[in-house]
Amino acid sequence: MRCDHTPAWQALQAEAQRWPAFDLREAFASDAQRVSAFSQAAPHLWADLSKNHIDAPTEALLLTLAEQTGVAAQRDAMFRGEPINTSEQRAVMHWLLRRPAGSLSGPLAQPLAQVHETLQAMLAYAEQVRADRDITDVVHIGIGGSDLGPQMAVQALQSAASGGPRLHFISNVDGHELAAVLAGLQAGHTLFLIASKTFTTLETLANARSALAWFKAQGGRDVARHFVALTAQPQLAAEWGIRTCFGFWDWVGGRYSLWSAIGLPIAIAVGAPAFTHMLEGAHAMDQHFAQAPLAQNLPVRLGLLDVWYRNFLGHSSRSIAAYHHGLRRLPAYLQQLEMESNGKRVDRQGQVLPFSTAPVIWGEPGTNGQHAYFQMLHQGREALPVEFIAVKQPNHGLAEHHELLLSNALAQAQALMLGRTHSDVQRDCPGNRPSTFLLLDALTPASLGALIALYEHRVFVSGAVWGLNSFDQWGVELGKVLAGDLRARLRSGDSEGLDASTAALLARLR
Repeated sequence: MRCDHTPAWQALQAEAQRWPAFDLREAFASDAQRVSAFSQAAPHLWADLSKNHIDAPTEALLLTLAEQTGVAAQRDAMFRGEPINTSEQRAVMHWLLRRPAGSLSGPLAQPLAQVHETLQAMLAYAEQVRADRDITDVVHIGIGGSDLGPQMAVQALQSAASGGPRLHFISNVDGHELAAVLAGLQAGHTLFLIASKTFTTLETLANARSALAWFKAQGGRDVARHFVALTAQPQLAAEWGIRTCFGFWDWVGGRYSLWSAIGLPIAIAVGAPAFTHMLEGAHAMDQHFAQAPLAQNLPVRLGLLDVWYRNFLGHSSRSIAAYHHGLRRLPAYLQQLEMESNGKRVDRQGQVLPFSTAPVIWGEPGTNGQHAYFQMLHQGREALPVEFIAVKQPNHGLAEHHELLLSNALAQAQALMLGRTHSDVQRDCPGNRPSTFLLLDALTPASLGALIALYEHRVFVSGAVWGLNSFDQWGVELGKVLAGDLRARLRSGDSEGLDASTAALLARLR
């Protein structure tokens, strides 16, 4: 049953009517058990949800909503390998990519064996590259999920990246990005990774063609040694002279692909053991999501909180404030994960939804955001939810810096809740602003894997409640189709049939 047709949805609408009077400060004062009730452990992290605009009766109704919309049944269908991507008739099995070898029987045993066959070949190649002293630089060319995931993970695990080549990431078709990277490289010492599931992605192939032309212009001859394809279409890569390919399967979506061969740059950066630990951390979160009761299931609790904020309290966005430099690309990664998955206006049956779905995800790392957009969070008219992510143990020896960083994270969450009453209205901060606090003991491959999997499953939960297919992205295709037509028009100047605005811009750009 779709969420807005359930009794719980109607009850939550009534529940929301009392919420303008809710005050976090009063909630803490009246309930000594609030922190314990709204915080919990999950694999590799601790979550404090107590500063959110939620209480026990509301969470109970949200859990009932999850039951009435069949969240658990949809989750179980995913883990059984059923084709829950209904518009493309595909299974959704990114979770299989981090499943231990030999741990499944029945129909999924063979796909799991194939996963590990590819994984072992990929990890062996990663170690080969790391040991090759002639390769000083690796350039990864992709876009979307083929870029955001690996780039985010390599940055996050930078402290573990020792002994291997330098990693560079190219995604933007804007030639300024590629030109700047190539300017500092030597063809004979550079390895290019071309990441495209179909090997037809326009932006990726444009960058790859230019990289290949640069390689040959610099005297490069051995394309087979210096170019590798991460693709499900090795025959197309072969037409480029590429012989080394690592593939993946239709049931791996782009934004869920860093666990697959798309993760090769991660393995090259950190080594095979660390990559394996990242898979293990994600698998631990998979098990938590699959087995924990809904009331103690962190992805479920967070996904339901997202529904509560979006549909009943009217929050259109959520800010991510990661207090760790290694997580500086996490907001961008989460933008794709959540907004591409759940940014949809029709349900799985093609019916137009009468309610909003995915919030806008945005943010900046740590103290940078404090000196920018936090002004709006503290004193703007809308009380937007904020998600703090902090790491207890740093990966450096600058203890004073880390103490200052953590104190700022704690202070901002506290200030949002408490506010400040001041006689000068310009300085007055109303407080009562919601936030979540996620705490990792350390940013390790395992904890990063668990954190990413937590967000994947959280998005699944909200999408399941809303009745969405969270695993297609047809909206991405429209602009690509139009771009092909307009590229030809930029060359010819033909504006026939165009709208007046596009025609005028076309004329100015020629």
